[in-house]
Amino acid sequence: MKEEKVHKAVRERYGKIAKTKQPESCGCCGGPSSSEEIGYSKGELASVPEGADLNLGCGNPVALASLKEGEVVVDLGSGGGLDCFLASKKVGAKGKVIGIDMTAEMLERARANCKRGGYKNVEFRLGEIENMPVADNTANVIISNCVVNLSPDKQRVFQEAFRVLKPKGRLMISDIVLLRDLPEKVKSSVLAYVGCVAGADSKDVYLGKIKAAGFGQVDVVKESHVPEMFANEPDVKAFIEEQKLTKKEIAEISDAVVSIKVSAVKP
Repeated sequence: MKEEKVHKAVRERYGKIAKTKQPESCGCCGGPSSSEEIGYSKGELASVPEGADLNLGCGNPVALASLKEGEVVVDLGSGGGLDCFLASKKVGAKGKVIGIDMTAEMLERARANCKRGGYKNVEFRLGEIENMPVADNTANVIISNCVVNLSPDKQRVFQEAFRVLKPKGRLMISDIVLLRDLPEKVKSSVLAYVGCVAGADSKDVYLGKIKAAGFGQVDVVKESHVPEMFANEPDVKAFIEEQKLTKKEIAEISDAVVSIKVSAVKP
């Protein structure tokens, strides 16, 4: 699938979500019906502006990133701003959080949420995660939540993350990977791609790309099967209906999809 086609499809899909007032009925990557089910506490969700949580993730990277006061954090695919706002409380007034998103509508929503919440240490920038609008050696930590799998050039994303991080900087990503290859009709589907399935790499390939970018201490902090993830994602549901997949086919494909939390360090 061509990079330009993927970016266009992702922009259109998430642009539409940004314009709605309510979060997705299920996360970006399908399954969980609420952000609490993927690791956010009620207190965390209550602490951010209404509309920041669009239920588009597959984990809570902020909870695992061990953020410290004064650190600079970059969030790849910042959406409505949920993870940025949670990170801002961790890094404090002396710290800074930069959210990057390539969807103008999502950026507009995040900035409105930021203003409404009175966050002074958070800013949002328009850009693609393959070409981050951030200077070299800027961040102490890079986080991302179910976004890198949407990129058609994941190797470039990790190379950019390496560039943007300071020496000893940390990567903490929640994402979707595959335990085995998907059927060709799934891999070639735009609907399955924007639903966080068709564009996902195998687990080994994904981790290999992080290492190839120069990162060390690459570690899968947590891995979990979410069987309903594949079938419940809106665009994937449309793909299932379009392809008339059987229950057996759906089960086999969904069983190949897992959510992982990965940490790594720039030497």
